[in-house]
Amino acid sequence: MKIGFIGLGKMGFNMVQRLMNHGHEVVVYNKSKDKIKQIAEKGAIPSESVRDLVSKLPDKKVVWLMVPSGKPVDENIEELKDYLNDDDIIIDGGNSFWRDSQKRSADLAEHRIIYIDCGTCGGVWGLQNGYCLMYGGQKEAVNYTMLLYEALAPEGGHVYCGESGTGHMVKMVHNGIEYGMMQAYAEGFEILKKSPYDINLTKVADAWQYGSVIRSWLLELAVNALNDDPNLEKLKDYVQDSGEGRWTVQTAIDFDVPAHVITSSLFTRFQSRQDESFAMKMLAALRNQFGGHAVKTKD
Repeated sequence: MKIGFIGLGKMGFNMVQRLMNHGHEVVVYNKSKDKIKQIAEKGAIPSESVRDLVSKLPDKKVVWLMVPSGKPVDENIEELKDYLNDDDIIIDGGNSFWRDSQKRSADLAEHRIIYIDCGTCGGVWGLQNGYCLMYGGQKEAVNYTMLLYEALAPEGGHVYCGESGTGHMVKMVHNGIEYGMMQAYAEGFEILKKSPYDINLTKVADAWQYGSVIRSWLLELAVNALNDDPNLEKLKDYVQDSGEGRWTVQTAIDFDVPAHVITSSLFTRFQSRQDESFAMKMLAALRNQFGGHAVKTKD
């Protein structure tokens, strides 16, 4: 299949390579011209603009978007509207909010363009291991693009979730669960680190990968991180979030679901970004006021 691909970031670049490795022709566009040149050297077809990209596609056009959520998605869709024809397909493979995906699908349907929301998981390891794909939208269009999902995913690693919005909803919840799992690992390793014993965390994490009920790919990545830096001394205790955790918590509130673990793990990330916590100062002040408990003051 010959498709267009917009967005050559850390995931998009490798996804194009994997598609080409499975025999697909890929016409690429990216704001950074260097990325276009690099992937063209590996066999992709370069383009100078979105319009140029579309002009190089066959009559039945498929364009995969792999750009940041929000405005970048909308900007690309608005431009693509001018060049795509009836029943052409846009696949949004980024981490878009599922309610936005519903709206985009409805808007594009008015222009007779089909929208597929495809949650994509695999990170920088996807080229080697494949990507887990969760997609939603018109079933006929999904079937038409099935060869793409089969190329990108490992065997059994892709799933049709239902109508528009379901792909990105499933991916959102996936990432919310990921927040909770990572938080549990982080807390467990800190307990071991602060114990009175000289425990080799790298060896423990490695052993847990074999036969343990908590074995996972995340644990394998923990081993990699600890091998590189056993005490994680090169890192700051600052954890960013890319939006999916917030969306999961908001959706849980909308659906009256008590998502304690995911919510707590999200707020812990917020706390990691504080140089000083006014809330913790207030707690200390209140304990001192009502109970005369000791406080620590700045020099």
